[in-house]
Amino acid sequence: MTHSGQPLAEVFGYLITDQTDIAKRYRSLRLCPFNNKVPNCTKDKAKNPLGVCSIYHENEPVITCPIRFRQDWIIADHAAAFFFEEGTRWTSLTEVRLNDANGKSAGNIDVVLVAYDDSGKVIDFGALEIQAVYISGNVREPFEYYMGDPQSRSSMDWSKEPNYPRPDYLSSSRKRLVPQLVYKGGILHSWKKKIAVALNKSFFATLPILKQVPKDEADIAWLTYDLKLYAEEGHGSGRYYLTKVDEVFTEFEPALLSITTPLPGRMEDFIRLLQEKLDEQLETPPTNQTIERPF
Repeated sequence: MTHSGQPLAEVFGYLITDQTDIAKRYRSLRLCPFNNKVPNCTKDKAKNPLGVCSIYHENEPVITCPIRFRQDWIIADHAAAFFFEEGTRWTSLTEVRLNDANGKSAGNIDVVLVAYDDSGKVIDFGALEIQAVYISGNVREPFEYYMGDPQSRSSMDWSKEPNYPRPDYLSSSRKRLVPQLVYKGGILHSWKKKIAVALNKSFFATLPILKQVPKDEADIAWLTYDLKLYAEEGHGSGRYYLTKVDEVFTEFEPALLSITTPLPGRMEDFIRLLQEKLDEQLETPPTNQTIERPF
């Protein structure tokens, strides 16, 4: 499929080309079909939510909303297979606060999977973090323009508009993924508890190559997903379904070191830049002005 100039893939859970009654209902009522904490979409603003679940980049959908990963809760099944032995009773809890030794919040864990015994006592747990992709540019403008007339604007060309929205993988890792692993991950690792990270395959592809270990030796499971288009009865344009494409198992500290260590450029290039700036400064001496009779 080609989507030249159209940045929006899914809005309120459905393809922007989907004109079925159910898609229209979700758009008109601003509903979320992906197990949000309330029936409505609450992204960005509760009263005027930014209902964009995914955008197109190089003709492929990229998930930009963390709630989008909750479709059918398959991410919980995949994380549980990493955390617990087969046959373990477990359930999931969302947005669980994690405190440090001083009682200060290190942030909320997106999903905690809790294993329990026959009497309902907690016997184990693991943390599932969901990493959607940040957007550079402005996605609200094309979203609101589309919502003004979804039927006629589903094939709009937004490519010539300023601030065309694109995934910002670098900010997604530096501003979101790394702090999550440092603060929350550091506490969980000190407790010897496992972590699963669910993220888009295109996001994972931008990370450094991580040293893999066998599943039973791993601290982190990297669960990578894609959106696959399937034809669905009553939906002429089909629907995207969250699909796991790979899982990578790593130890905690080597993975954190790989992600947080920048790939150094050439020092010669930096020296050349310093020389250029120095030459500019020497060629342009500061201008001194004398103020006559200041008093």
